[in-house]
Amino acid sequence: MSFFSYQGKNIFYETIGEGKPLVFLHGNTSSSKLFTPMLPLYTDFQVVLIDFLGYGRSDRLDKFPTELWKDEARQTIALLEHLALSDVNLVGTSGGAWVAINTAFLRPDLIATVTADSFDGRTFHDGFDQALLAERSTTLADPEASQFYHWCIGEDWKEVVERDTDSMWRLIVSRRELFFDSLQILQAPLLLTATKRDEMIRPNIEREYQAIVGEVVQGQFKLFEKPGHPAIGSSAEEVAETINQFIAEYS
Repeated sequence: MSFFSYQGKNIFYETIGEGKPLVFLHGNTSSSKLFTPMLPLYTDFQVVLIDFLGYGRSDRLDKFPTELWKDEARQTIALLEHLALSDVNLVGTSGGAWVAINTAFLRPDLIATVTADSFDGRTFHDGFDQALLAERSTTLADPEASQFYHWCIGEDWKEVVERDTDSMWRLIVSRRELFFDSLQILQAPLLLTATKRDEMIRPNIEREYQAIVGEVVQGQFKLFEKPGHPAIGSSAEEVAETINQFIAEYS
């Protein structure tokens, strides 16, 4: 297993295959294991996986930062610098979508394209706070969800989920901006993907995605029929085809 040091802690990463670099960024209460079943769909790339601090095989944190996705963007940049990568294609799903866009804001010189999958967009939708608490409460009591958390995060998954929920709640209450800057100045071409029926994101996601594409310099979106969260998993083949075409067009 490979690790690099970030602010005195060890972050797990893995590189697979050869080709243009394609970095997958996982979301909250998850890890890079989420992408393992999808890797055969991305064999034309040098795939790079990372477990953000506090998750998976990386060192733990006693408390997650309030602006978690901005800190994880800095972790992503540290990984790219550690591997001396540039012209990178980022794919972030759920919380990782905010991470991917924030990474492109901080280091546009390193990023070729950004795919943001299955996230709420520019802001949290009305009722996001209560939906978050209800979803976390339900999944903690769901044996299937518990099994997923254990597989993705590790033996201490309950503590990690609690820390993650606390971080998300602090972010919601603080009403801080989710991005480092305005989407209007985002340099990297942006692809947005989601399913039409995803109970973990806003119900009017098509309208939100249309608005984002109208703001950015280069952007497009595609929604998929099969329900589930995230789309990159529930509609794996269709999303992979879309990402491959997008990268071929813009990278």
